[in-house]
Amino acid sequence: MGAIAPAKLLAVSKTHPAEPVAELLAAGHRHFGENRVQEAAEKYPSLKQRYPDLRLHLIGPLQTNKVKQAVALFDVIETLDRPKLARALAAEMARTGRRIPCLIEVNIGGEPQKAGIAPEEAPAFLAACREEWKLDVAGLMCIPPAGEDPVPHFKRLAALAEDLDLAELSMGMSGDYEAAIACGATEIRVGTALFGSRAPA
Repeated sequence: MGAIAPAKLLAVSKTHPAEPVAELLAAGHRHFGENRVQEAAEKYPSLKQRYPDLRLHLIGPLQTNKVKQAVALFDVIETLDRPKLARALAAEMARTGRRIPCLIEVNIGGEPQKAGIAPEEAPAFLAACREEWKLDVAGLMCIPPAGEDPVPHFKRLAALAEDLDLAELSMGMSGDYEAAIACGATEIRVGTALFGSRAPA
């Protein structure tokens, strides 16, 4: 591994109101992440009007019935995890002419309760996303299993991204972002360390 490049900080504002987001925007930060389409739709349109260079990333699960809203609102979709969603995103982007980059979510720990493509299925899924659905896939994202050492999972995702020649690697959160950066993350998703504990959902 060569020199470690700086990772982009994605400020995760889920369950927090618009005010602290506006404070970060005023301080110059521009990359934010939201888990839920509906919450983002309530919080971000006015902020985007005030700060046109704001970049909003969807980092939570996306239902196909929310694709139209998501494509209109978000600038990056980080949770592309199944063919049905890929088809829906492709159709909406074709309809609107708004092409936005996507990251494939990988179920790096093989957890049955989690969304994401199995690592061994990622090459075929990436090929279909690009060739069949003409999606702009920029990289991979993952959430390692809770309670486990995240480093082996981060290293596996980094190796997979290298094998697939994908530049973007979204991994690491408030509790493990330093390990993620050491393993090659190009983006870390930090909420609690920036905004404090979440309000009740």
